[in-house]
Amino acid sequence: MGHVSAPSPVEVDPTEVPDEITVLSKPWVTVVWNDPVNLMSYVTFVFQKYFGYDKQKAEKLMLEVHNDGKSAVSSGSREEMERDVQAMHEYGLWATLEKQ
Repeated sequence: MGHVSAPSPVEVDPTEVPDEITVLSKPWVTVVWNDPVNLMSYVTFVFQKYFGYDKQKAEKLMLEVHNDGKSAVSSGSREEMERDVQAMHEYGLWATLEKQ
């Protein structure tokens, strides 16, 4: 009968809410930085291929990288963004993980 003494859902709720908020707010971002090596067309291609963005969105993000020096290209959990950063590195792009 050990499960009778377990905390009720009401007592557990306050600790679960931050996790749900964290997931919803996507607190981590993958930032792609400008570099002197990759062509703009290639960066656009990578954003379309890896993230599944349409050409217009991929070009907008690529122009942010080109003109502003960086662009936040995706957001989500830390684990997801670590995966995205790794993928960008595999494509030869310079990317980092940042907390929003």
